[in-house]
Amino acid sequence: MDVYLQAVKLVFDPYVLTVIFCSALYGLFVGAIPGLTATMATALLVPVTFFMPPVPAVAAIVTATAMAIFSGDIPGALLRIPGTPASAAYTDEAYAMTLKGQAETALGAGLWFSAVGGLFGTAVMIFMAPSLAEVAIKFSSFEYFWLVVLGLASAVFIGASSILKALISLILGLLVASIGLENPGGYPRFTFGINDLLSGVDLIPMMVGMFAVSEILRFMVDLDPPAKIIKAKLGNVFKGMWTLTRRYKWSLLRGSTLGTIVGIQPGAGADMAAWMSYAMSKRFSKEPEKFGTGHIEGIVESGAANNSALAGAWIPALVFGIPGDSITAIAIGVLYLKGMNPGPSIFTNNPQNIYAIFLVFILANIIMLPLGWACIKAANKVLSVPRNVLMPIVLLFCIVGAFAVNNSLFAVGLILVFGLIAFVLEENGFPTAPAILGVVLGTMLEENFITSMIKSDGSPAVFFTRPIAGGLAAATIVILFWPVGAWAWRRARGKAVQQAARPAT
Repeated sequence: MDVYLQAVKLVFDPYVLTVIFCSALYGLFVGAIPGLTATMATALLVPVTFFMPPVPAVAAIVTATAMAIFSGDIPGALLRIPGTPASAAYTDEAYAMTLKGQAETALGAGLWFSAVGGLFGTAVMIFMAPSLAEVAIKFSSFEYFWLVVLGLASAVFIGASSILKALISLILGLLVASIGLENPGGYPRFTFGINDLLSGVDLIPMMVGMFAVSEILRFMVDLDPPAKIIKAKLGNVFKGMWTLTRRYKWSLLRGSTLGTIVGIQPGAGADMAAWMSYAMSKRFSKEPEKFGTGHIEGIVESGAANNSALAGAWIPALVFGIPGDSITAIAIGVLYLKGMNPGPSIFTNNPQNIYAIFLVFILANIIMLPLGWACIKAANKVLSVPRNVLMPIVLLFCIVGAFAVNNSLFAVGLILVFGLIAFVLEENGFPTAPAILGVVLGTMLEENFITSMIKSDGSPAVFFTRPIAGGLAAATIVILFWPVGAWAWRRARGKAVQQAARPAT
């Protein structure tokens, strides 16, 4: 009991609370700017944490990243420009709701279910961290391969009505992911002698270009955009959230669980969790035909997944010192710097600091609700700005965000190129989301496949004979062929009904 009281005193110190509040505002701002990711927000905080004690230093990182992941939903819903990669999975869904005059529901769901998902992931981290980390450490390249394949299968589910067009878009993303030196052979591919392409195509400029610049080009072509976007009003964003929670309780539980599990896997992170969760939501929904037209169910599930993945990523980071994503990779460095070396001993040497971190996670997700509400209210002013004034300002932010990634003008050129590509694709009915997903997972797919084949001396049987890999393979195959099985079952049932209805001769 004394340890818990010490943790409470550490967190509710006025200095720590001030750090949490300032970090929350900082995270909300960074996440809402297209191109400035939660990882960048964390990296920029590191120099500041040098001058802080351990608990406020970690609290600053936890709070800023949680806020940044949520606030990426705001420009996605209002302008169809995701603030962070984790928000890109359901940007089209949220924006479609805004076009229908349901912006407050879309933003309210993003805020409410992000907080609920974050609290779920935190609860799992508190009560099950050691046991879950032991399972995660057993994952090798064989298991990661199937996990990535499962994620890529999401492209079929999140695509438009045409599966073929979704697959073409996915292949385009995989092609972009293969550019550069970052491949098992270390051989420069598709660089065309351009040195800036040796490191590959960064996801941020590509994402900003395909969502933001394409939208700006669409505005330039259509000089009479729908007036209802400008006149949209945001009332009480929490209105109806409890009803949605009860209606989609299984979607919420599934998204939070999947997000936590994906977050635990090193290298996966909130981006992959959101994509997979959105795809699963559409796959198992009773109303899959409504997805893409402004349906709240996908936002409920994937919104919960991306924030629960943040807490999940801290489980292997604390127990084994293995980063679950790029954010916890930075956080581990801060932990070592502050003398809180990750590992099993961290739970016995300084337990009050660990319990303080748990408490910070809880507090960060709770204060997300009022601060997120205030941020949405401030962003509502964006809707009253004339589009011919707003779009140049958005383009300016996109250029600044792309340049900030590597301090390179080449990234600015990339957003323009991919903006034009996305515009052409969407005008011809090709969805852009699968292309983004292909870039997110393409490198991971190739690396894990090559590594696995080297380990098995070229035998693919090991992908199925290992217990965890075999289970993931079975789950992937079932999910991939579920539509075919469902169609065959409906057809057989229809024939049986017809035969039963025929009069006896």
